[in-house]
Amino acid sequence: MRVLIAPDCFTGTLTATQAAEALGEGWRAAAPHDDVRLLPLSDGGPGFLDVLAAAIGGEVVLTTVSDPLGRPVPAAILLVDEEDGGEEGGVEAEGGTDGGDRGTGARPRRTAYVESAQSAGLHLLAADERNPALTSTWGVGELLDLAVREGATRVVVGLGGSATNDAGAGLLAALGAGPADRLARGGLALADVEIGDLDGLRATRERFSGIEIVLASDVDNPLLGFDGASAVHAARKGATPALAQELEAALGAFTDVVGRALGDDRPGGAFGTDLLTGMPRRPDRVPGAGAAGGLGYGLLLLGGHRRSGVEVVLEAVSFADRLRASDLVVTGEGCFDWQSLRGKVVAGVAAAALETAVPSVVVAGQVMVGRREAMGLGVSGCYAVAETPEQVEAAMTDPVGTLRARAARVAATWSPRR
Repeated sequence: MRVLIAPDCFTGTLTATQAAEALGEGWRAAAPHDDVRLLPLSDGGPGFLDVLAAAIGGEVVLTTVSDPLGRPVPAAILLVDEEDGGEEGGVEAEGGTDGGDRGTGARPRRTAYVESAQSAGLHLLAADERNPALTSTWGVGELLDLAVREGATRVVVGLGGSATNDAGAGLLAALGAGPADRLARGGLALADVEIGDLDGLRATRERFSGIEIVLASDVDNPLLGFDGASAVHAARKGATPALAQELEAALGAFTDVVGRALGDDRPGGAFGTDLLTGMPRRPDRVPGAGAAGGLGYGLLLLGGHRRSGVEVVLEAVSFADRLRASDLVVTGEGCFDWQSLRGKVVAGVAAAALETAVPSVVVAGQVMVGRREAMGLGVSGCYAVAETPEQVEAAMTDPVGTLRARAARVAATWSPRR
C-alpha cells in the first residue's frame, strides 16, 4: 500500500518534519511492505519555510532581524523563480516545476516566502517575557524589505504563532511608514500615535504597489471587535482581560489615524467603495486583518490579500498529484479540536483527500472532536496518542516514542497483512 504521511507540527513538542519522521518510522515498523512517503505540512505558522524549502526547493537567503522585543535573531526567506501564467491574483500552483504548460502568457516571476514567526513568534520569548503591550512586528518588516531587495515581485507571508498585537505597525515602521519610537513600541503605544507619525505610509504603499502580497493564514478574524485580534488571541500571548481591552482601544485609535493619513474620508476612500453598503472599504474589517495580532491588517494596508495558509502550501507542494499516487494519507497535529475544523492542516488534507477519493486518517496528540465532526471533514479514522492524564504526561516526556508507537498500531489496523 502507498501511504502518504502529511502532518502539521505538534505544537510545543514536535516540528512537522519530526512528526512526519516519527509517524513514518512507526508505520514502517508495523508494515514494512508499504511504500511510505513523508510530506510535512504547515498552515502558515511556525515551520512554514522549512516545509516549503524541503518540498519545492529554491534559494534560502539567511539574515538577522529583530525578535518581538528588538533583539537580534537569525531568520531567512525562501526565493523561488517560477512562471506566472498571467492569472489575476496569482492563484495558480506555486511550485513552478510541477505546473505543466502555463500557456503562451507565461512569464518569469520571483516569489519570496516569509515566515512571520521567525521574527515575531511566541516561541522566541520566555514565559515571563510574553507581553503583547510591548512586542513588535518590526522584524517581519525587515524580512519583507529583504524580499523586495532580492527582486521578489510576489511575497507570500505565513502568519501564525505570533507574540505580537500591534496591528502590523512595527512592520510598517521598518518599511519606512513612520518612526520606530512611535510605531514599534508594541500595541499599547498605538493609542498615542498621531497623523504625523505616518508621514511615510503613502510612500510605503506606493513602493509595494507593483508587488503581490499574499497573507497565508488559517485565521479569518477581523482586526477589531468581539472576534478581533485582541479579544480572541491576546490572552495566549500574555495579556490579562484588562490589557486585552486596552489593546483593543489602542488598535481602534490606530486605525482611525491610518484612515485619516490615507484619506479614507474622501469619496471611495483609499481602498475603494463597498458595493453592498456604498461606504468606503475598511481594511480592519477584512477577514484575516486580525491574523498574527493584526499583522494581517498591516499587510492589507500594503495592498495584500488573504488566502488560506494550508491551501497555499498544498498548492506549492503539488499535494493533489501526491494524493493521486497514494492509497492512504495520514495527517495529524498536537490537538485535533474545533479549531482544526477551520482551515488547519488536518481540514485541508481531509478535504483534498475527499476530492480525490483517497481515505484519510488523523493521528493526533489528543482528539477533542467527535466522530460526527470528523466524518463531516471526510476523515475515515481518528487516533489519539494520549487519552488519559498519565498518557498525556508520557507523551510530553517522550513525544517521538509515543507517536511512533501509536502510528505502528494504526498501521496494523489499516495496512493489509501479507
